[in-house]
Formats: sequence, C-alpha cells, structure tokens
Amino acid sequence: MRIAQVAPLIESVPPQGYGGTELVVSYLTEELVRVGHQVTLFASGDSQTAAELVPCVPRALRLDDDIIDPLAHQVVELESVAAQAHRFDVIHWHLDYFHFPLSRRMGVPHVTTLHGRLDIPDIQPVYREFAEMPVVSISNDQRGPLPDANWVATIHHGMPPDAIQPRFEAGDYLAFLGRISPEKRADRAIEIARRSGLPLRIAAKVDDADQEYYRQEIEPLLEAAHVDFVGEIGPDDKGDFLGHASALLFPIDWSEPFGLVMIEAMACGTPVIAYRSGSVPEVITDGVNGFLVDGIDESVAAVGRLGGLSREECRRTFDERFTVERMARDYLALYDHLIAGAQPADRAAIEVMADRGGKALSRRQGSV
Repeated sequence: MRIAQVAPLIESVPPQGYGGTELVVSYLTEELVRVGHQVTLFASGDSQTAAELVPCVPRALRLDDDIIDPLAHQVVELESVAAQAHRFDVIHWHLDYFHFPLSRRMGVPHVTTLHGRLDIPDIQPVYREFAEMPVVSISNDQRGPLPDANWVATIHHGMPPDAIQPRFEAGDYLAFLGRISPEKRADRAIEIARRSGLPLRIAAKVDDADQEYYRQEIEPLLEAAHVDFVGEIGPDDKGDFLGHASALLFPIDWSEPFGLVMIEAMACGTPVIAYRSGSVPEVITDGVNGFLVDGIDESVAAVGRLGGLSREECRRTFDERFTVERMARDYLALYDHLIAGAQPADRAAIEVMADRGGKALSRRQGSV
C-alpha cells in the first residue's frame, strides 16, 4: 500500500523534545514501513525516518527563531501533498481541519486523526460544512463536542514495545511529565506530593502561550523543598524518568483526548494516578495499572496504596492494549476500508493538477 503521512511542522518527527502528535506519527510511520508498506512522510527536514521524507521546511518551526508566520509554511506543505496526491492509495492527515477544502477536491482516499481538543466553539461551523470528512478519534470521549462528525474509528495510540524498557523495582519519587499549562495542573501534582510526603520530579515544557501562567502560578511553587523541576525532556530520557518513579501523577483539569504519557508510564511498569476525566477511564483500569481519582484527597490516598499494584501488570496491560503493532493494524484495516469505498472514477484517475512549471500532471489510469 502506498501511504502518505502528513505531520505538523511545528516539531520534527520524532520530536527532539516534547511533542505527542509528532511522536505518534513517527511510531506509526516506522511501523508501516517495517511491515512492508511504501510510506511517504511530509514533515520538517530535520525529521528522522525510514520512510521517504518530503521536507516541507528545513527544520521544526519551533526551533527556528526566524519564523514569524508558521501558517505560511503549512500552506506550502498542503500544496506539496496536493501536487503528489496521485502517488498514494491513501493520505493520512494529522493537521486537524486545515486540509479539508483540499481533500474535498482531490478525490484521493484520506483520513484525519484528530489529536487535540474539540471543545472550541469556533470549529463547529468547520465540521458542519465538511461533514463528509472521515475523521478518527484517539478516544471515545474525544468525540463528545462533535457527535455528528464523520467518525470512522476510534484508535488509541500505541508505541513500540522496546521504546521504553520496564523497571519493576518500586521507585522513590512521584513524577509529572508533560506541559506546564492550566489544564495539566502541575500545581495539583505539587500539592499531592507534599501531602504524601514524597518528592516530586517535574519534567515539563513551557510553551510561549503559557509563560505568564508559569511565572505567576507555578514558578513560585517550584521553590518547595520536595520539588525538583527538570525542565523539558525528549523521548530518550523518558524511560529513566518514568521508570524510577513510584507513580506518574496525571491530575488533569480538562477532557484529555488521550494522554500519551500514561502509556509511556505503563511501558515502564509505572502505575498512573489520574483524575477521572476525558480519556483517562479508557486507558487506566482502576486498581490494575493505576488509580482513578476525583480530587487531591483521593490522590493522596492512592499514593498510599501503590504497594498493592503490580508493576509487572502495568507493563502487561501496555503489551496487550497499547503497542504500535496494534495501532498500525487498526489503521491498516481502516485504510483498506476507505480505499474499497472510493468511487471507481476516483480510483481510476484522481487528478489533473498543475505543477509549479505550469505543466499538468497526466491523468493516471488503472486502479490504485
């Protein structure tokens, strides 16, 4: 199968630091290549992949201080995909809704995985207008704000079994890994650790949009003796950080669409103490691979019950439900369904597009 994966340009694939979407795109792309498919990855030029890489910018936009308008580069990426669309049996988008007008007109089987929050009123008209666009949710809960979208599957994230090695000895600190933002609630994690009498290590990225929140609400709390602020870490450091923790704290204050860090912790054998919100109950089975809680008091009590959980069972849950092999199988089954459902006219000849030199790409005959 000839598959295009279209990634955001803000981070490389995989990301050098924090970047959940780009990390999932990397895992999926490499697994599809491994099992024998022809994959083309549209991403930043500093991405690393076994697939054919189409570099749409020289390096990740977040790392380039000269970038003023990132959307300009994304427009160029859209055109790059459109100009090569005839090469693919299916195009898998990871850009939210930005490509919808283009996809409506290209006639190529396609699907979009929605990685972010959908409870934003401004996007409602987009999904009403483009109601035919096939979209994938990364949890069932994520669908709530857009119940009438053209949901074709829920596919939970997965990661390579060997990306993080498990560690079955009990850790000696609590961990918080992710972003410093109001919805992630690092402040709750700091209070849970204080009341539990355990040190807390925080490995977190601070986006530009969250700098004021960080300075006003979180930075003063980092002076507490039990808190160690590590800063942003990349994929290579997550195993040690999570593996030596007694638990990951996930005290979110929003409907998290998935929460990749939860399965990263499980891959280490580290249980998760998570607020019962968003996708969390789909990932964490209470009393098996962690605890579901509804407040700080319950979180502190859960820390006291960590000794009753099996770190081996946490890893076993990961191996059974959250590997990249399972994720890739789910997507391949969906790709097959989308290709089979394409109209014959679409499948026989899908474009007459002008390239930059003004030449029309010839109409391609035969099935895809």
